[in-house]
Amino acid sequence: MPLDFVPGALIFDCDGTLADTMPLHYLAWREALDTLGLTTIFPESQFYSLGGVPASEVLEILKADHALSFDIPALTHAKEEAFGRLVPRATPIQPVIEEARRFFTKIPMAVASGGQRELVEGTLTRLGIREWFGVVVGSQDTKLGKPAPDLFLLAAERLQVAPEHCVVFEDAPAGIEAARRAGMRAVDITRFL
Repeated sequence: MPLDFVPGALIFDCDGTLADTMPLHYLAWREALDTLGLTTIFPESQFYSLGGVPASEVLEILKADHALSFDIPALTHAKEEAFGRLVPRATPIQPVIEEARRFFTKIPMAVASGGQRELVEGTLTRLGIREWFGVVVGSQDTKLGKPAPDLFLLAAERLQVAPEHCVVFEDAPAGIEAARRAGMRAVDITRFL
């Protein structure tokens, strides 16, 4: 995974890239959906296929797929609250952390996540790496989530680095596609784990 060149900036996804939190997110989804008796509508395989997609957009998909009626903002809130309680169990994905450590203080770095910014910041703090990133953007910072390029483009703008000089570290297909649409190089970290 180590880069053999120095880019203008690095942009990291958080969940599943810097932090091994995807199983925790799935537990949070199960808890939130179970309150409505809907646990079975979101199998684990579908959850992983939607990695990086904001919770409210996932719920729009589930609502349409199953012709259901539920309060998307309330269920999004319940899911994010459940995840917030699980953040203390987050662990680092060491090879990605080591690559970020290698570039810390050398080039600008950001985190661009489909998760809520406060939860992302909490996860980074839990891992002891929050200060490595000059910019953190989350789902509430753009209208469109991944695979739209908006989160990565906003991170590059805030870092004041042109998109074509940024490299993105991602674990999910939606994030890889978002980086491509942003005109950035992407490192699929799953190839190195």
